Amino acid sequence: MFACLLAALFGVKLSVIKPLSEGMRTILGVAVGASVTTAFFVALPGIWDTLILIPFMVIGIGVMGVWYFQRFAGYDFATSYYASMPGGLQDMIAFGEEAGGNVRAISLIHATRVLVIVVILPLILTQFWDANLDTPPGASVTTFELDQIAILTICGLAGWRIAKRIGMFGSSILGPLILTAIASLAGILHTRPPAEAIWAAQYFIAIGIGAKYVGITSKELRHDVVAGLGFCVVLLVLTSVVVLGVFALDLAPPMETILSLAPGGQAELVVLALIVGADMGFVVAHHLFRIFFVILGAPVIAKLFDPKQTG
Repeated sequence: MFACLLAALFGVKLSVIKPLSEGMRTILGVAVGASVTTAFFVALPGIWDTLILIPFMVIGIGVMGVWYFQRFAGYDFATSYYASMPGGLQDMIAFGEEAGGNVRAISLIHATRVLVIVVILPLILTQFWDANLDTPPGASVTTFELDQIAILTICGLAGWRIAKRIGMFGSSILGPLILTAIASLAGILHTRPPAEAIWAAQYFIAIGIGAKYVGITSKELRHDVVAGLGFCVVLLVLTSVVVLGVFALDLAPPMETILSLAPGGQAELVVLALIVGADMGFVVAHHLFRIFFVILGAPVIAKLFDPKQTG
């Protein structure tokens, strides 16, 4: 990630191979889907007290983000709003472009948000909870039965293509997730992807984060990235308040709470949860709820505001 980031800042014209990048994300979708079991659904009513925090956090982040970006960075409403929303990067860029926002600024701000959280979270987990980031995220592929490898592969590729054909947002993750979950619940799949596959996903997703800075100008670096870094401080303060509240009320285990409520990229946090051995059902439930709330609610909430009143 940092190698690509530095190369991009020095003007190297990196290019991400989109099908390969999306293909790597299907591995995460499959890994999450394999965690969806009957026990997962049985456990959902027991985590409502933290799930209910997600809408309030998203609204709080949106309100503070719009105020911050308009007040201190001088962005218009559309750019401020969609740069604030902690949802899927591609979806927020698409919505922002349709609303007349600055697509490049939105992209750089979201990339900076994910970059900062991906760097800070492992430090927090290792320093405060002694999380082991060297643990393999699964068994070696050499120990897998061929039928399980085949089912995982089919769920990943078929789920991705079907979801993409019907226009589902986040198709490379959600399509495989849904198909794998069905296979898991049906009892024909009983394992997550091998460690080698998860490592490959980590590698290419990291490259994708760094490569988003390709073509950045000194003006963008000073304005958009610095604005994104400032917003990260706002996010960290808000998230810390909520997380400390959950800790105080003893609503959930500390490590799962941080991984579930951190407003980072879904793919990146799922990888981290896999590595540290967190409760995948708990973490995934919160991130899926956040993504659905942001994707479905962002355009609706945006229309409640009058962009002409701000600028």
